[in-house]
Amino acid sequence: MKIKSVLKNKFYTYSAIILAAVFLVILILFGVLSPVLAPASVTVSRGASVAFVANQLVDNDLIISGALFKTAVRLNGGKIQTGEYDIPARASIWRIARMMARGNVATVTITIPEGLTIKQTKQLLLGYSALSGSVECGDAADGPVCNLHDGDIFPDTYYVAKGTGRLALLELARKKMDDIRSAWEKTGKIAPAPLKTWNEILTLASIVQKETPRESEMPVVASVYINRLNKNMRLQADPTIVYALTGGLGDMRGNALLRKHLKIDSPYNTYTNAGLPPAPIANVGRAAIRAVLRPADTNYLYFVADGRGGHKFSKSYAEHQKNHADWREIKKIKNKK
Repeated sequence: MKIKSVLKNKFYTYSAIILAAVFLVILILFGVLSPVLAPASVTVSRGASVAFVANQLVDNDLIISGALFKTAVRLNGGKIQTGEYDIPARASIWRIARMMARGNVATVTITIPEGLTIKQTKQLLLGYSALSGSVECGDAADGPVCNLHDGDIFPDTYYVAKGTGRLALLELARKKMDDIRSAWEKTGKIAPAPLKTWNEILTLASIVQKETPRESEMPVVASVYINRLNKNMRLQADPTIVYALTGGLGDMRGNALLRKHLKIDSPYNTYTNAGLPPAPIANVGRAAIRAVLRPADTNYLYFVADGRGGHKFSKSYAEHQKNHADWREIKKIKNKK
């Protein structure tokens, strides 16, 4: 009996050792061993089977066994998701399978700056190689994103999957601006006189956005234009002239704005036309919108650059002329340097 008991104990001991060894091998194969020597990128196409992707990974020397990969996928839910994946160096079969099962696709950060026009934004997106597709819809396509106007999209930083379509990103930005408009409508459509519509708010916000990069200064700039509108004074905003001169591009590309340009025949010319231009001249951020909805309480009617990135504000034309003369002297000094 003692011999049988000893043999039995030895059997259990050897079995435990074998099981532990097998478990250790599996652990190494699944979670430790990796042929990935450098970061790599893999695209899982729509409709691709787990077996197809397993072969793809083996062919690219990213895993050592297609069978083990399929097992790892099965243990993570059995499915993999479409998209592009950034595989880090030393990634194990288990980690790669888990990434694809969870849809942890590679992402890209896209920043649309405030103050760009739709034309400039589209040019910007074309420069992002991580995005895909055109910025224009086909002839048969329809929908809001196919007919974007300045003021329709919200400038922001967007985190999207690598390979996202450029039109899809523009649609994200359009929906975000639409949500902001809806929020304004739900809170009672409150706006300072004489503004009444969302288009008027965005139009003035776009002028404010183009006039100053300083958020702290935006409510004061907005107050100047609100005051001028209430006094039936022409806005005389240079950015509207630039918009008209460039056919909606909004960038003079290094060319100077001259006095003769102030006579351009355009509904966007706020030197020759009273009131606001017909629509926004750029896409605006929250600060500019907030500045228009809550302008500073001032009596200012004029402003001019101060040479330090800001502006000098004045209540009278005489004071404005003095500030303008100071600015001309600053420009002369800068040009000499």
